[in-house]
Amino acid sequence: MRVALVYPPPWKIPAPSSAPDPVDGPPDEYVHGDLDADFYQIPYGLLAIGAAAKRAGHQVKILNLSAMPWPEVERVLDALDADIWGMSCWTANRRGVALVAEAIKKRRPRAHVAVGGPHATPMPKDVLRHFRGVDTVCIGESDVTFLELCDRVAEGKGAEHLAGAAWRDAAGEPVVGPERRAIADLDALECPQKHYGTHILMTSRGCPWACTFCGAETSWGRGFRSNSVAYTLAAMEAALARLPVKMIQIKDDTFTTNKKRVIELCRAIREKGLRFFWSCDTRVDLLTDELLREMRLAGCERLSLGVESGSPAILKAIDKKITPAEILESTALAKRYGVKVRYYMMLGNRGETRETFAETQRFLAAARPHEYLFSCLSIYPGTRDFDDAEKEWLDRKVYFTQRFQELKTPFDAPADFTAELDAWFARNKGLQRMHAPDVAEYEAILARIPEHHAAHMDLGAALYHAGDLARAEEHVRRALDLGYPCPGLVHNHLGCIAKARGDLDGMMDAFSLAAKVDPQHFVLIQNVNAARAWFKADGPAKKLPLELQVRHDFQLLERTQQPTLPGPLPEDFAVWGEGDALAPAAADALIKTPEQEGSGHGLKDRRKLRVL
Repeated sequence: MRVALVYPPPWKIPAPSSAPDPVDGPPDEYVHGDLDADFYQIPYGLLAIGAAAKRAGHQVKILNLSAMPWPEVERVLDALDADIWGMSCWTANRRGVALVAEAIKKRRPRAHVAVGGPHATPMPKDVLRHFRGVDTVCIGESDVTFLELCDRVAEGKGAEHLAGAAWRDAAGEPVVGPERRAIADLDALECPQKHYGTHILMTSRGCPWACTFCGAETSWGRGFRSNSVAYTLAAMEAALARLPVKMIQIKDDTFTTNKKRVIELCRAIREKGLRFFWSCDTRVDLLTDELLREMRLAGCERLSLGVESGSPAILKAIDKKITPAEILESTALAKRYGVKVRYYMMLGNRGETRETFAETQRFLAAARPHEYLFSCLSIYPGTRDFDDAEKEWLDRKVYFTQRFQELKTPFDAPADFTAELDAWFARNKGLQRMHAPDVAEYEAILARIPEHHAAHMDLGAALYHAGDLARAEEHVRRALDLGYPCPGLVHNHLGCIAKARGDLDGMMDAFSLAAKVDPQHFVLIQNVNAARAWFKADGPAKKLPLELQVRHDFQLLERTQQPTLPGPLPEDFAVWGEGDALAPAAADALIKTPEQEGSGHGLKDRRKLRVL
């Protein structure tokens, strides 16, 4: 079977210099940046299903079309022929899923189109009623369901009576099949990293908590399941063998749910001699001093915490089951070992008032995470927010009849306060940097973990910015000696130190060495290009300024390449053969992932959506 797995664009993205489609184009209020960087990441489920289908003997192609103008999407669909098409449907790209499904059916009416994902899972009948190009909805955890569907399609059958799926009966009415039990042994699944060069890794499924705004339970079922340490370690090794930049993002809903497992994993990483950097997401009440120390020594550079609010009343209203005191304690513990702390914050949750929002602002000022990011409440199907809103003021038809990107609206705030929140968000959207450790703080961190390469690198960078070039060089070189996973960034720092001393030959020697041993870092590429342009303009003689980037933060290490991110497709993308992997694009064709994180779209007045 020829299987095409596609991550569609959110709507008909207009070609450059073309007017948007008035019906199927972006929402009227859309501006560049409303779709955050995370939107463009390939859904991990497509990689997991692709790996499973390959192991089962199918030919598989995965295409990330999330940023592709519609004429290019049509060109891809014209060229690519497949027996079964699978798409991942999220609220933000639901319109694109419908458009691509319709376009596939127009070109290949006998092909079978299946969709899954967090938007389709809670509303399978609605998807089948409104998306006429879709044949089957795979509900929830779809690894086994999709493989069984492939077998049925190969036999000329459909999804009738398939567990974990929805289909149309002979009369065209949607039908939901029997529930499929959750996969008990996640180690039995094929490892996506063996097949795809992705920096994304999931080591568990599910979350034992049930915050009102989250749909994890709808997607994964109740409870928490994880891969074994051995399986996870093998997946990490497979990922690192394919990645030009030694960085992995662990995207579990709550990575440290099983603290004992994570400590065992971190120690296994060190015993195995794996040197790479990684980030993860978790809760503040699942962190300890021992755990954070082990995580940092194993390469954890960034910890993203779902904080949401600094108001106890809001935390209670959204069933977060944490307290401001726990947030402060966990933040302080992470800072002790130099793990960068990022808070995910929200505005517009149920019960939000001027007083609770002011309380959140005061809390942030006291907690001082390294970074924080606000997002507006979005009402997602499959959440308690959706269920409760549907009882009061929301009609689910708006997800299929209106053009909004996501339904970002306060749960119960009055219109005047909504306008205030919206204005505040417009001034404060995107990633905000707050706590910047100084030399003394980094010295204290190094004293706690004295032989950790990244602690030396952090201190060296702080010393550079403080003007202490001799000590900066000492610690940066020590990071290299200890096996810093990104040597290109070390040599970049050394080049910048040489420039600060007026040693231009030393600067270019360091940049050249960096490009030779570890060329894939965007900050290095920026500096090399800036230096070349500076010399070409006779900058030294004319005393022109040369601005160099002296950074080594985790966010700089992503690059746009298929299928993880929507990079260029190779010329032979539609050719089926022995393998399905898309040939990597040339390095100079790649671009850095946008720094914009968090949707830039503000709140709407929910009264405009009241239809009951």
